[in-house]
Amino acid sequence: MAKIKPFKAVRPTRDKVSLVAARSYQSYTQDEREARLDHNPFSFLHIINPGYKYHKEISGKERYGLVRNRYLEFKEDDIFVQDEKPCFYIYRVVNREQKVFTGIVAAASTEDYKNNVIKRHEDTIEYREQIFKEYLKTVGFNAEPVLLTYPDSSVIKRVLKSYTETRAEFEFTTTYRDTHYLWLVENTEDIKMIQDEFSKMDAIYIADGHHRSASSFLLGEDLKNSNPNHTGNEAYNAFMSYLIPESELRISEFNRLIKDLNGLSKEQFLLKLDESFRIENRVHELYKPSRKHHFSMYLDGEFYSLHLRKTSYEFTDSLSELDTHILYVTILKPILNIIDLRNDNRIDYGSDKHNVIEMKNRIDSGEFAVGFGLVPVNVEEMKRIADEGLTMPPKSTFIEPKLRSGVTIYEF
Repeated sequence: MAKIKPFKAVRPTRDKVSLVAARSYQSYTQDEREARLDHNPFSFLHIINPGYKYHKEISGKERYGLVRNRYLEFKEDDIFVQDEKPCFYIYRVVNREQKVFTGIVAAASTEDYKNNVIKRHEDTIEYREQIFKEYLKTVGFNAEPVLLTYPDSSVIKRVLKSYTETRAEFEFTTTYRDTHYLWLVENTEDIKMIQDEFSKMDAIYIADGHHRSASSFLLGEDLKNSNPNHTGNEAYNAFMSYLIPESELRISEFNRLIKDLNGLSKEQFLLKLDESFRIENRVHELYKPSRKHHFSMYLDGEFYSLHLRKTSYEFTDSLSELDTHILYVTILKPILNIIDLRNDNRIDYGSDKHNVIEMKNRIDSGEFAVGFGLVPVNVEEMKRIADEGLTMPPKSTFIEPKLRSGVTIYEF
């Protein structure tokens, strides 16, 4: 039984939302960040990069306090205003390919996270959880929702349609040519209808944002334990989420790029691969696999197709059927000695619709020795992994949509 709540979002004013909204900090190149910071005083980047005004790199707890100060300055200058009533927020993104994503920004329950009603499929790293928990505790807000997915509901779809056929509160197009829309759901009957539908769901799933949800849960536990008057209704008992139906979730693959062949010659490497795969040299064809358990490989200026020899591989559970896991246990670990997928600096990942060309270019440049392409994971695979209490290897899924930070802000 999933619990979601409306909340009083802090939002940019309508005239400034397009200037405030920002992609995640890491997605910008240094030149892009500097251009936005130089020429746009309203960008959310000024809040999360508070040292910019002092021309100084600031990190750790000192940065957290300054982030809080910049945020309060935006509120004092009426760039941000808080809604008077708790709302759900319908957020729609239409990307440059005219793919439409429509979901609900809401407060999801940390108790649901604890009790595995909100299910996860990725491991998290403890020190990153702790760092982000301390960041949240200091700044007192969350500006980037966790992406959750739920089974398609005709009732919720009908409610959303009744709003999206009206004029949006926000409508703006980014330089990426994505158009963003926001509608407010203030009507108590509509809010209850949405909540009732979610209460019928046994589980909802984290699609993107495992560390953010884990850190929010840890923060809630800290604040609960330090509050003698804890009631369970405090804002820290929830975290901001963007809930989207499974049918609209878009999952792409991450390619794997490896810097060396672990001391093997090209011929020795191919012979070892032959134990687990049927190999075909595609020469200069930009080959992409189209079926599960098929992989592409780029090595020494040529593409290869790799088809798993099922007679030499045993399927035991949902994880063993996952292509990212198969690649790890048959090639990366035993042949290339890539043990720690999160921290080994010999491996890198790429995800983009042009990632085959990008992989080829990075290998041709000599930066990497070999690269592997995979078929994307689908929603059902992701759910099975979560249902069985298993975890995918890192960088198994590149999830869309990606929302802009600073459009809705959750305070606690």
